[in-house]
Amino acid sequence: MTSRMVVAIAAGAALFRVGAALADDAPKLPELSPNGADACFGRVYDAAHLKAHPKQKVARIFFFYGHDPVSRPNEEPMANADTSYNGFLTTTVRGAKKPEWAAGWCNKEDPSDKASGIRCGMECDRTLASLKVDDKGRLIVSNVQPDVYLDAGAEEDLGTAQYNKQALGSEDDNFRLDPMPAATCKAEFARIDPIDPALGAPLRERLKPDQPFCYGRDYDAAHLASHPDQVTQSIRVFRGPVELASFAAGGDVANWPDGADIAVSVTTRQKSGKVTQTYACQGEADQWRCSASSKMSDFSCDISQKEIFLKRGANGTMMLANPNSALAIVDLCSKAAEGKTTSDDKVYRLNPMPQSACSP
Repeated sequence: MTSRMVVAIAAGAALFRVGAALADDAPKLPELSPNGADACFGRVYDAAHLKAHPKQKVARIFFFYGHDPVSRPNEEPMANADTSYNGFLTTTVRGAKKPEWAAGWCNKEDPSDKASGIRCGMECDRTLASLKVDDKGRLIVSNVQPDVYLDAGAEEDLGTAQYNKQALGSEDDNFRLDPMPAATCKAEFARIDPIDPALGAPLRERLKPDQPFCYGRDYDAAHLASHPDQVTQSIRVFRGPVELASFAAGGDVANWPDGADIAVSVTTRQKSGKVTQTYACQGEADQWRCSASSKMSDFSCDISQKEIFLKRGANGTMMLANPNSALAIVDLCSKAAEGKTTSDDKVYRLNPMPQSACSP
């Protein structure tokens, strides 16, 4: 299990794929969007059509041209946001509970020719689709590759049988989509990974660069008795005067939370005193990825590869994941700290606390 997966489990939801952030520029292909607004095209196939086309897997298909309908507030700095995608395809195959999606860049194949077709490209010089609008305003989506949702080289990696199972069908091309309200496409893309309103704003908005914070938890005897393999008795995650001064001296507010230092203090069943470790964080998708640093550390070895992950939890809580022995419940320089955490000290749900609860 990867560390990213561990954090996802901690939050009780699957990781969502984060696409490009909201684009600043209005759509520039008048064929798709005559007024420069976001444009939506879609079709839901009925049972009769699907029965007549047994090799068509796609039961629902929508194409959105404009600002990214998939991304949502996340932990990556807005200064680093990719604003280049402008075409988004989503399909739901027969029997699937939710759609798959892909994004690309849509441009005229020949910008100097008004009659030129439109090609939407993807990473690795792949094609998302070719587009044209017919005389009734419907969008013709063609050149859709069977592996549009798979990695390049997937057929070789997966083998023929598994590839055919995951790829689109031989009749999944040349779709004729009707113009629809932009809200219809946004609602369809929202089915991919529904937003949990209890999560609220991302940590990078909730926690300010120039303000301290303190989160923690003290485990009572009943909890520890029911979790005999948990070593942690008390834990605190905080930014105090030292961490604030460090960011003020060298941090870039526009790239927050990249470069943010946090401190983690742990008291274990075996130790009477606290052990404190500092981590340097950066935003990554829907979490902060924090590497152990030598600042304010009780250890002197190279521990930069020891990482923890912070993620927003429901109702104002913070989730901390320690998948690879990255908390100072053991000496981070010791053999015991190598590899994955073997105790129950992997995922913590922390509550906001007064700053005094995180004082040395």
